[in-house]
Amino acid sequence: MTLQYATGDATRPDASGNKVISHVCNDRGGWGRGFVVAVSRRWPQPEREYRTWSRTAGFRLGAVQLVQVEPDTWVANMVAQRGYRTSSNPVPLRYDALEECLAVLAAQAAELDASVHMPRIGSGLAGGTWDQITPVIDNTLTARGIATTVYDLP
Repeated sequence: MTLQYATGDATRPDASGNKVISHVCNDRGGWGRGFVVAVSRRWPQPEREYRTWSRTAGFRLGAVQLVQVEPDTWVANMVAQRGYRTSSNPVPLRYDALEECLAVLAAQAAELDASVHMPRIGSGLAGGTWDQITPVIDNTLTARGIATTVYDLP
């Protein structure tokens, strides 16, 4: 399976069957900039559950929280960003945490028989480079037969 690209809104995946929309979150419990704004506009549950989760012992880099938002759609809150992007932390994305998250997501998507949909995770506010992120997606999702689509806004 190969990584697919589409023009559109990742919160409105163009696919039938079960779908998981994945995105990168920080390890501080902050929510309010980037792709999560679009997620929150569409569904309140992922933000609410993420904020609650951020105050628990299981909340850590590499962890994934699946939140069902529709009968056939889940949002995967993936903790792969250490803090926020600052001059002293120019790349808060942690590639090892992203790989751990995507491996967990692959197992969850396989169990749900779901395709995975995402924006260019980790390359916006998290400061990662898409050239380094793509192989992680390929090794964890597409190599395991999980149909994965990356969306770019028009």
